[in-house]
Order: sequence, then structure tokens, then C-alpha cells
Amino acid sequence: MEEKTLNIGKNGMAVLLLSIAIYIAAIIGVVYGGRMIADGKSPLLLIFCIFILSTAWLLWLGLKVLRPQEAIVLTLFGKYVGSLKEPGFYFVNPFCSAINPAAKTQLNQSGDVTSSPKSQAAALFSTDSPDAKRISLKIMTLSNNRQKINDCLGNPVEIGIAVTWRVKDTAKAVFNVDNYKEFLSLQCDSALRNIVRIYPYDVAPNVDTTGDGIADDGSLRGSSETVASRIRDEIQARVQEAGIEVVEARITHLAYAPEIAAVMLQRQQASAIIDARKMIVDGAVGMVEMALDHLNERHIVMLDEERKAAMVSNLLVVLCGNHDSQPIVNAGSLY
Repeated sequence: MEEKTLNIGKNGMAVLLLSIAIYIAAIIGVVYGGRMIADGKSPLLLIFCIFILSTAWLLWLGLKVLRPQEAIVLTLFGKYVGSLKEPGFYFVNPFCSAINPAAKTQLNQSGDVTSSPKSQAAALFSTDSPDAKRISLKIMTLSNNRQKINDCLGNPVEIGIAVTWRVKDTAKAVFNVDNYKEFLSLQCDSALRNIVRIYPYDVAPNVDTTGDGIADDGSLRGSSETVASRIRDEIQARVQEAGIEVVEARITHLAYAPEIAAVMLQRQQASAIIDARKMIVDGAVGMVEMALDHLNERHIVMLDEERKAAMVSNLLVVLCGNHDSQPIVNAGSLY
């Protein structure tokens, strides 16, 4: 189904004024026809004016008002006629009906969430009400519920995304899928699961996330931009037939599942402690080496191997200890 944009004149105001003039003329004709009947003349004028009064309101059914970034998909007796996409006041065939199967669908997204209830009259003419049958062409944000998905290592993680999207082809959105909003939501869930299963939560050895057969450092936490881009491309490929353009996808929530969060936190703490200890030991060895070199170069004291080992041991204890050292001063002989 290809979209057809109707390039008709914005003649809604002219038709509205014409219908009002017709009603005024018909009312005058009814009054004059009644007088003619009273004078014994033909009642044809009265019958004709009454017929006009009872049918002229059909012209109002063809009046359509469009605001910026809105569209109406029109069908005539089941056949797709075209779409109105330019803002203005239009008059179309009164027997044309507007179609929007997703009009009553409310998702957790901008444009579908109302903060306060509306009156029945306000809802009738509101552009986002189910009765309006208008399709929004604005960029909207879909925030699906958080999902629990296993990463490539089998660890359950909780992840949520926000997808910004808009309708590009109104005909495809209306006729190619049953409900384009629900279709988009389901495809977002499916695409998210497919991409998350490729990556580990954190950097892991011997994991290929690009599909080239070479291990890399990709991860959900460290490669969020790349992951979001792949999710966006995956969603776009799935909703192309629905006439939807995915502008952007962003990760809004990422965490280990509650059942393993505490264990993974201990693992991260242990890894951080090991890295810190490694740095401390490397620095302490360098400082001990520098102290021994300076002692030898300046000939301050000559130490045999046993004394050097004792000195190295004492310095490492002092430099690598968790608490402040308490030195003992030897006031006696060296030997």
C-alpha cells in the first residue's frame, strides 16, 4: 500500500459559509412556502425547503480541520482515497470516513498520556482523542517497560529503552498492520532481546559481539552507544513495512537482576580490590628498587644479601600495609 497525498483546495470555510447560506435560504423558503399554502398555492416550495433543511447538514460531515503535524487517512466505501497532511480547513466527500485503528491505543509514550480528564465536548474535537481519527506526525517517545533478559554469558539483566519515532507513511501505518502503535511496542521488545543476548553486561574475555569471529571488548555497560545504535537499526528493519521511522533509541535503565545483583556487586568489589592491590604492589616494588639503587650509588651503607632481603621485606610491609607503620629505632650495633 502506497501513500497518496490529496492536494485539494482548503475550501472548508467556503463550504461552511455556503451551507449556512443554504439554511438561511431554506428557512426563508419554508416561511414563504407556508404562506403560499395558506393562499391555496402549490406546496412544492415548502416540501423542497424542508428537504434541504433535513439534508444540508451532510455537508458538515465533509469538513475536516488539520493542525500542523497531523494527517487524516480517508476511505470511501472501503477504498483508500488518500491522505490529508497539510494543515488547514478542508472539505472532502461527506461519505468519506477517517481511519485510524490505533486511535484508542494508549502506550507509555508522549502524545498518548493525558494528565487530566477532558469533558466529552473537548474530547470530541481534540486531536488526540479516539473520536478525532487523526494520525500524529510528530516525533513521539516510546518508553517500554523494563525487561529481564539474559546476556551472552547467561546472567539475567534488567534493561529499559526509550525509542523516539514518528509516522512517515500514513497508508502503511493504517493498512499494512492491525495497530501500528502496538506493533511498534512489540517489535521494540523483540529487537531489544535479540541485541542484548549478543553482549555481556561487563567486558568478558573470548566474547565476539560484532560477528567477525574476533574477540572484542564490547559490553552493555561500556558500549552503550553502539548497543543503542544496533537496537535502533534492528527496530527500524522490523517496522519499515508499518510506515514508521525510528529516529533514535537510548538505554534508560541497565542493571543486574535482583537475584544476582548482590553477588555481582561482591564480584565487582573483589575485582576493584585486586586492581588496587596490584597497583600498590607495583608502586612499592619500584620504591624499594629505587631506595636500594640510591644507597648503592651514594655508598651510604653497604648491605649484604641477607640485610637487603630484610630491608626489602620491611619496606614492602610498610608500603603495602593497610595501617600506618610504627617503626622501631635500633640504637645498638648493626650486627
